[in-house]
Amino acid sequence: MVEDSVIHAGDTVLLRLPTGDIKSCKLEAKSTVNLGKFGSFLADALVDQPYGLTYEVNNKTVNVIPPLAIEELEDTDATNELINDGQFVQPLTASEIETLKHSGVHASEIIKKQIDMHANYSLKTEYSKDKYKKRKAAKYSKSFTTVQPTLFNVCEYWFVKDQMRILGLRVDTLSQMMNLGNARPGGRYIVVDDASGMLVCAVLERLGGNGRLITICDVDSPPAYPVMTQMNFPKELTTDVLSSLNWATADEAYTPIVLSADPARGSYGSEKHKTRLSKRKTASDALFSLREELFSGEFDGLFVASVYDPLSILQKLFPYLGGSACVVVYNPHLQVVSDLQATLRLDPQYLAPSISESWLRRYQVLPGRTHPVMSTSGGGGYLLHAIKMYALSMISLLYLLDRHHRRYNDPSAEPVVVHRRPKVVRQTVVPSLEQSEDLATRACTGADVCHIDVGIDD
Repeated sequence: MVEDSVIHAGDTVLLRLPTGDIKSCKLEAKSTVNLGKFGSFLADALVDQPYGLTYEVNNKTVNVIPPLAIEELEDTDATNELINDGQFVQPLTASEIETLKHSGVHASEIIKKQIDMHANYSLKTEYSKDKYKKRKAAKYSKSFTTVQPTLFNVCEYWFVKDQMRILGLRVDTLSQMMNLGNARPGGRYIVVDDASGMLVCAVLERLGGNGRLITICDVDSPPAYPVMTQMNFPKELTTDVLSSLNWATADEAYTPIVLSADPARGSYGSEKHKTRLSKRKTASDALFSLREELFSGEFDGLFVASVYDPLSILQKLFPYLGGSACVVVYNPHLQVVSDLQATLRLDPQYLAPSISESWLRRYQVLPGRTHPVMSTSGGGGYLLHAIKMYALSMISLLYLLDRHHRRYNDPSAEPVVVHRRPKVVRQTVVPSLEQSEDLATRACTGADVCHIDVGIDD
């Protein structure tokens, strides 16, 4: 899917604040975006602007901040060992700083004033000075950076904000699900998503408007996925691709009500009555068509991220998958997927059910300061992956056995690849030193006991 890198009116935009936090806001026309202590501005100022720019807020207006130039750090002998931090090193009090802020002094001037009055600033290393400036800028500057709501950024936003809303689905685990499930344009997939639509958005992005996606949910009306509102998908990516059924209508034993567009009394009461009956008939026909599409099967994959028992979900939807279709189940708990794997191993229709766990660790990559980030997430959940195989029916199995039996007992039949192997009897042999010249015995010299396989013809 080709991503639009320009902000449009009505889009949902992610804003990175100086503190590093991400805020999501919808840019309605002639509306005001409030960023709390970082100020407020008119939403129209961001329309038709590219993503990735940094803006400074000043009296409800925004100005683009040019990117900083790369500066080479100078070698210095300064260390932090002689620094004795305390209130005495910074004579500028909090009340004086608040007075400067209310008087309209720019954040850079406040930071410069703090640096000039800092008693131990010259004793800091260049790295410590840089960290000090960034910490003060995050505290006093009124700026933000627009972040494009890609799947990666949206998943990161929800994982930090409220990861239980997406069942703890981390971005690296989500990418593994798409790869294991072989999500691609033109594919037909079934998705069970209780992760606020994160899984649905990932499959839709892979389809790119070409394919079919049916979601199974537990609500009567089409589910309102919060994540989809942030992805800014155009209608052509969802209208003809995405459809949803609830668990009741996805049951073959369920009998939907057949509605008619004709009035029961022979005439329409009003034009609104006619429109209402027509809409009900259209919805009823769409439900019948969608059920037929699901029951016809031959889907290319099944993705599950649900709070319900995954085994019951697979038993319900597995018959609708085609041959070699991929099954990917996500769960934040290992016990759930391990129990599922033990059950699927007993079913010959599931090929190689395996469990995987991803590990993600961020690194700070700066000149002379490359190291792993000390705080990170403990885990990204667990995945179970399997491939559907068509099991041989009893009639096909009997036919193959009969064909093999006739070929084996008929001497004039042509040779077949399958043949009987001689029986193998495992015998225990205790070698002696006198048998050292024998080849088999020489291989066993130095051992107390060795095993030799002896073939015996029938």
